[in-house]
Amino acid sequence: MYQKLTKLLKRFFSDAQIYKYGFNWSSMYRRSTGKVIEVSEDLHFVKIKIPISFKNRNYVGSIFGGSLFSATDPLYMIQLLNILGDEYVVWDKAATIKYKRPAKQDVFAEFIFSKEEIELIKNDVAEKNEIDIIKKLNIVSNDGTVISELEKTIYVANKAYYKEKRKQKLQNQ
Repeated sequence: MYQKLTKLLKRFFSDAQIYKYGFNWSSMYRRSTGKVIEVSEDLHFVKIKIPISFKNRNYVGSIFGGSLFSATDPLYMIQLLNILGDEYVVWDKAATIKYKRPAKQDVFAEFIFSKEEIELIKNDVAEKNEIDIIKKLNIVSNDGTVISELEKTIYVANKAYYKEKRKQKLQNQ
């Protein structure tokens, strides 16, 4: 559903606008209590805010850890899918989060892919057909204090290779 809607919206809006408002209007993402507040035109930079509110405050008054995790969960995958384009398959494969201190105020996270990193991903996939990349980021307070450390493992593959691999796997079952 989201992919079809995105293709339609690309006639009228930039990728950055679709990314930002698509996330913020999506019921799936809104429930995380996160809000996309900034997106670069090339989608290489995304910043989110997780405001503390009655919707995500836990028993001891800090932001519920599940809100911190879910607000960061889909961003790298969707960001990379949009940067790489239709020739690639991208999946979240694993994630870990380490809570360093309670989030008693609004917190932020930045999702960044450099142009060099994207070229390296493309080259590695061209050579190996599929790769896992690991991205790390910090969830921080307004003054830069680290609240949580997040590590995501993302699978990236050549779409034709991925389809053939799945076909072989189904035939062998």
